[in-house]
Amino acid sequence: MRIDKYLWAIRIFKTRTLATAACDEGKVKWNGTNVKPAKAVAIGERYDIKTPARRWNIEVTGLLQNRVTFEEAIKNYIDLTTEEDKVVNHLGTSFFTGKRHSKTGRPTKLQRRDLKDLLDPEQSQDQD
Repeated sequence: MRIDKYLWAIRIFKTRTLATAACDEGKVKWNGTNVKPAKAVAIGERYDIKTPARRWNIEVTGLLQNRVTFEEAIKNYIDLTTEEDKVVNHLGTSFFTGKRHSKTGRPTKLQRRDLKDLLDPEQSQDQD
């Protein structure tokens, strides 16, 4: 079984194309070396995988030919990932930049007043 198909089957990647791209970009490693998408997977091998959401360190315990449910998929590998690598990193989107999100419509009258106060506090005090 190919590594890209295996990573797709155990639901680490949403599509097989994403799994193949991760292998090509060097985000899947076996014994510290990059893995090609066509590498054969064997039971007992350990892989380090880097996805946009988090890092994975898995050991293969079973092989799947097709994609199965999550409950079945987790029976075919052991997740050896440390707790700090399991934490999803979304710090970049958690702070307010002052820009409005796209496709949220026009600001309300209250929001426009708040924006005006924020952008030009001296002018808003003069009008009060």
